[in-house]
Amino acid sequence: MRRPPAQPNQPPDRSNRRNPPAPPFNAPAARRLRAGLNMGPEHVAYGMRASYGLPYVTGDLVVAWERELASPNSNELTALAGVLWCSPSELLGKPRTLREHRIARGLAPEDVARAVGHELGAYLRMEENDDWHGNDRQSAALAEALGLTLPDFITVTGRDAKLGELLRSAVSTRWQAYVRPVGKMVPLDRRLLENALQELHQDYQGQMTATLSWGGGGSDSSAAGREFLERIVERFWATVGGGTT
Repeated sequence: MRRPPAQPNQPPDRSNRRNPPAPPFNAPAARRLRAGLNMGPEHVAYGMRASYGLPYVTGDLVVAWERELASPNSNELTALAGVLWCSPSELLGKPRTLREHRIARGLAPEDVARAVGHELGAYLRMEENDDWHGNDRQSAALAEALGLTLPDFITVTGRDAKLGELLRSAVSTRWQAYVRPVGKMVPLDRRLLENALQELHQDYQGQMTATLSWGGGGSDSSAAGREFLERIVERFWATVGGGTT
């Protein structure tokens, strides 16, 4: 794997402007990759200082990352991946935001902004606010650039909450009434969508009926129902097979 190019010296920002949160960091993966290269923490730190212009990185800081006492920011994570000869995605937990997916793909904001046809400033504001705005063409370009599955796309564009609301209504009332609104949000084959909503509806209603028939009473039934509804989006994607854009 080709090592990413060295970056200009970028010490931590001490200004008053808001810094973006650190991306989710997979500390065990970082330890495993370092050990596989027979490198000590100070060797990693030296590589980040020498090749990536991060003079403040020490062996102690690398150890703190690996012990989950601190998390590298996006520039540090890119440099760490370069020193460990891996892709940034190998050092990330599961990305959930637009920014985290971009970092996982090793792309600069300029690359994504150009791919989707947005001005850089506008795109960066979307990342900062977790609020994607784009037409169908731009959304398709975003999915292609970041390699997003359909569930990922729904999440990064901020539609999880609305999808969950529709699905909860579908399984607890008449599922047929929600085929069209769910389909407008999730572009899946109509028959697949109908089968998924019907199956979820039957599972939910069957679970509620079974809980009551076991003599569990209203409290047990309510708890089972809440647990089912809380995970309804996850259950939906499992039922439709994950989906792709």
